[in-house]
Amino acid sequence: MTLKRLVLIFVLTPIAVLLAVSSLFSSWQQPQFQSRLELYQTNIALQAQAWQSEDRSDDNLQGIREAILGEQPLESATKQYQEARQSVQTNLDKVNNKLTQLRSQPEITPIPPKPLPDVPPTTKTSKQGQQQLEQSFKQLQKLLAELDLRLGILQAQQGQTDTALKTWSELQQRSDINPEFGETAAVLSGLWSNPPRLLQNSQERIQKNLEGWFRSTALVQLYQLQQRQDALLAVKAAQQESAAQAVLKLAVIGTIPTLAALSGLILLIFLFAQRLLKGKASLLAQNADIPWSTPWDGETILQVFVVGFFFMGQIFVPLALSLLPIPRPVSDVRLQAFSVLVSYLLVASGALLVLYFSLKRFFPLPEFWFRFRFQDKWFLWGLGGYCAALPIVVVVSLINQQLWQGQGGSNPLLQLALESQDGIALGIFFSTAAIAAPFFEEILFRGFLLPSLTRYLPVWGSILISSLLFAIAHLSLSEILPLTALGIVLGVVYTRSRNLLAPMLLHSLWNSGTLLSLFVLGSN
Repeated sequence: MTLKRLVLIFVLTPIAVLLAVSSLFSSWQQPQFQSRLELYQTNIALQAQAWQSEDRSDDNLQGIREAILGEQPLESATKQYQEARQSVQTNLDKVNNKLTQLRSQPEITPIPPKPLPDVPPTTKTSKQGQQQLEQSFKQLQKLLAELDLRLGILQAQQGQTDTALKTWSELQQRSDINPEFGETAAVLSGLWSNPPRLLQNSQERIQKNLEGWFRSTALVQLYQLQQRQDALLAVKAAQQESAAQAVLKLAVIGTIPTLAALSGLILLIFLFAQRLLKGKASLLAQNADIPWSTPWDGETILQVFVVGFFFMGQIFVPLALSLLPIPRPVSDVRLQAFSVLVSYLLVASGALLVLYFSLKRFFPLPEFWFRFRFQDKWFLWGLGGYCAALPIVVVVSLINQQLWQGQGGSNPLLQLALESQDGIALGIFFSTAAIAAPFFEEILFRGFLLPSLTRYLPVWGSILISSLLFAIAHLSLSEILPLTALGIVLGVVYTRSRNLLAPMLLHSLWNSGTLLSLFVLGSN
C-alpha cells in the first residue's frame, strides 16, 4: 500500500468523518429555520385576515379568503406563537446551560462550519465560542420578549383579556430584557385594562417595538381610546391596503407550489401505474438496471470527496479567506451575499480541479460520463422531477418536523435571504443557490458519485447511498431526511435520463422556488 493511500484512508478520511459527525451533533441543539419561516407566514396571514372586499356580499370572494386563511386565523396564529415561544424558551435554557459549562472550562473542541453555499465559515476559539453563545442568548431573550408582546395582543383580540394582561405582566417582571420591551408591555396592558390607562409615549413604543398586524391592531386600540378619528381612519386604510397585499402574497406562495405538487402527485400515480402495467417498458424502468462502466476504484472516490469536497470546503478555502484583510463580522447584506458567492465558487472550483486531476489518467472516459445533451428530453425530465419531488419532500418534511420538534439546525443562507430585501443581494443569493449550487453539486453527487458507486452497488443502491451522502454533506440533522428524499428524486431523474442537465434543472427549480417564497415572505 502506497503512502498516499495510507494517508488518505487512515488519516484524512477519519478526520473528515469525525469533524462531520461533530458538526452534525452540534446542529442538534440549533433551531430549525422552518420555525422562523412559519412565523413569517403566520404574520402575513394575520395581516390578510383583516382584508374585506368592497362587495362584502360576494360569497366567492369571501370563500377565497377563507380558503387562503382558514376558518380561524387568530386561533391558528395563537397556537403558532405559543409553540414558537416554547421552542425559544427551550433553546434559551439550553444556551444558558452551555454558557454555564463553557465558563467553567478553559477550552472547547472547535466546531467545523457547514459546507457552502452557506455563511462564510470561521474557526472558533473557546473565547469566540463563548462570545457567540452570549450573543445568541441575548438574541433569544429579545425574541422571547417580542413573542410575548405579540402573543398578548392575539389573546386580547380573542377576548382573553385576563390572559393577555398576565402575559404582559410576566414580561414586565423579567429583569433580563431590554427596558423598552417592559415599557411596551406596560403600554399594551394599559390599553386593554378596565378601565384603560394611556401611558406617555404609547404611540412611539408601539411603532418602535411592534410590526405589521400587531402594530396596526395596537394603534387602532390606542386611537379609539384617544378618540383620534383621522388617525384611526388612516391606520385602518393602511391596514386594508396591507391586508390586500398579504392575501396576494399568500396566494403566490400557496397556489403555485400547491398546483405543482398536485401535478406531481398525478404524475407519480401515472408513472407507478405505467410501471405496473408495462414493466420494463415504462419510463421508471428506463436505464434502471444499467450501471456505468467505472475504470477507477474507491480510493479515487475518497480522494475526490475527502480532499476535493471536505477539506477544500472546510479547511483550505476558509483558511485562505481568513487571511484576507476583510473586516469581520460582515454586516452589509450585499457584502455577505458576495462573500457567500465567492466562497462557494472557490470551493466548487477547488473540488472540480481535484475531480479533474483525479480522473485525468482515465481519459477518454466511457460512454454516459458527465453527459450534457441539449437536444435530449432533459427539460421534461427536470420539470417533471421537480413536480414529483414536491409532494414527496413535503410529506417527508412533515414527518421530519414531528421527529425534531423545531431543532436540528438549518442553512443560515436561508435566513439571510429571508431578511434581505436588497435587490442586488437577492440577485447574488439567486446566483449562488439557483445557478452555482445546482451546477457544482449535480456534477459531484449525480455526475460522479452516483455512477462511481454502481461499480460496487446496483443502480438503486447507488441512488440511495449518494442521496444520503448528499444530505449529510449539508451538516444539519433536521435536513437529512428531506434532502435524502430530494436526492433520491434527483438520482432517479439522472439515471433514467442519463443527462446531467435534467437534475441540474430540477435542483435549480427547487432552490429558485425556495428563494421566491423567502422573498415574498420577507417582503412583509
